[in-house]
Amino acid sequence: MKRTLPLVAAGFAALTLTGLAHGWWVVGHGVIAEAAVAGLPDEIPAFFRESGKQLAHLAGDPDRWKNPKAPHLREAESPDHFLDMENFQGKHLPTGRWKAITLLQELKQDPEKTGMLPYAIMENYERLCCAFRDYRETPDEPAVRAKCVVYAGILAHLTGDCAMPLHTMRDYDGRKGADSAIEQKGIHARIDGFPERNGLAAEEMSRGLKAGVVEDVWPRVLEALQESHGQIDRCYELDKAGAFEKSTDEGRKFILSRCRVAAQFTEDLWYSAWQRSAKMPKPY
Repeated sequence: MKRTLPLVAAGFAALTLTGLAHGWWVVGHGVIAEAAVAGLPDEIPAFFRESGKQLAHLAGDPDRWKNPKAPHLREAESPDHFLDMENFQGKHLPTGRWKAITLLQELKQDPEKTGMLPYAIMENYERLCCAFRDYRETPDEPAVRAKCVVYAGILAHLTGDCAMPLHTMRDYDGRKGADSAIEQKGIHARIDGFPERNGLAAEEMSRGLKAGVVEDVWPRVLEALQESHGQIDRCYELDKAGAFEKSTDEGRKFILSRCRVAAQFTEDLWYSAWQRSAKMPKPY
């Protein structure tokens, strides 16, 4: 997600020297995607509702695209996983990526370092809308079914990133103390890896969740960002108490709640994309 953890022989470990890190490890993203499938209504095509394992794998792809041996892709992909909301200095977020870049330049902020997460969510949501629209016209075409699942998996990664509070702020891996030293370094990895290290399951994430239709998706994305941003102090409070390192009841409860928020957001956008696709014209 936001920045990148290296893969070592024992699995994901220390942060890289560049300060990059994932937001939910790949397994965590996959479990959230599986949880989201469980809340879909029967009107969603069966092939999609039966694609939980494929969606779980595909939800990890945006992090796989940050492979250091794919530098052009990594450079383009990395900003799509986070948004440093402080950099907008209280201004309303524009409705498009390029308008946001222009505003950030006017505010003397670096768009690449600020991130583009809400725009990546919207763009991939609309890709899924277009794919579902094609499915309605040619439901037996294997390529159409495949792209529905692919775009939904990518979208699931980004909605999952949005529910991780540290992906909405500049100080994503520690805050400066009174002596300007970074305190609680490593909090990002402790939260990101929690679902995987502690075996959070799709069944408990999905319990009681049901997908709903979002009529206007952009305000819903902004709402999700604000809600997540509002959980930052709680993240630091629990981490300071050792709740993520030791997996206390409070820590587990908090991370499970964030995963459930991610699953709800994901299934709502999947369902909304299906509904919207019925109203879309032919593309040409």
